[in-house]
Amino acid sequence: MIRFLTCLCILLFAINTAAKTVQVSFDAADGIRVYGDIYRSADGTDAPVILLFHQAGGDARGEYTQIASRLMANGYNVLAIDQRAGGDAFGGENRTMAGLDGQKYGYCDAYPDLEAALLYVREKGLSGPLAIWGSSYSAALVFQLGVKNSEEVSAVLGFSPASGPPLADCSLLPYLPQLDVPTLALRPQSEFEIETVQAQMKDFEANGIQTYVANPGVHGSSMLNAERVGASTEAAWTAVLEFLAAALRAK
Repeated sequence: MIRFLTCLCILLFAINTAAKTVQVSFDAADGIRVYGDIYRSADGTDAPVILLFHQAGGDARGEYTQIASRLMANGYNVLAIDQRAGGDAFGGENRTMAGLDGQKYGYCDAYPDLEAALLYVREKGLSGPLAIWGSSYSAALVFQLGVKNSEEVSAVLGFSPASGPPLADCSLLPYLPQLDVPTLALRPQSEFEIETVQAQMKDFEANGIQTYVANPGVHGSSMLNAERVGASTEAAWTAVLEFLAAALRAK
């Protein structure tokens, strides 16, 4: 009986989640069709909004299905998109890339997709305070997005922000002194063996940006996925949810 009730609860949760999730698409400024999924909170259109952007080689569903569902359950409206720079690294399909007929784009080229996502949720009437959330290369891009859209963005989260030659034309460094909203940069402890990571974290701290080190943890937003970490991720989740509540719930 206990096993039956547990399975029933899981099934009902899955049905409820699916009922509040819908695939969407919209055009970036340069005409690229961008695909994603909206997870609608039961709290309505004025609930806080979170935009989720995946890492290199990834896609929205592969990286964010579990994360987005938990955020939605905590009262947030969520949009997770497939950027034009991604892939099937998490076992899913990048729907935006599937419509590009093999045309390749670099990490910096994906920035218009992020701006289009921000415009889209506002056009659809999701009016609550807004947070932008990036993973790896997109974690570098959200700093630019936050500065250029400071009237709309209330919080920034960067999970393992990338740097290096592929991001030379869209480095996050020029934007750090210009950020004037709550910002959280997160890294797994294992990445601190990299000298550039150590330097970047010092840059964050010098600019008053809050940091968090997940131990154990893995690269990018997957540090919140217990299956990928191989251990509990509740400490990292607590840090993220407390940050979001302080940045968005007080608005």
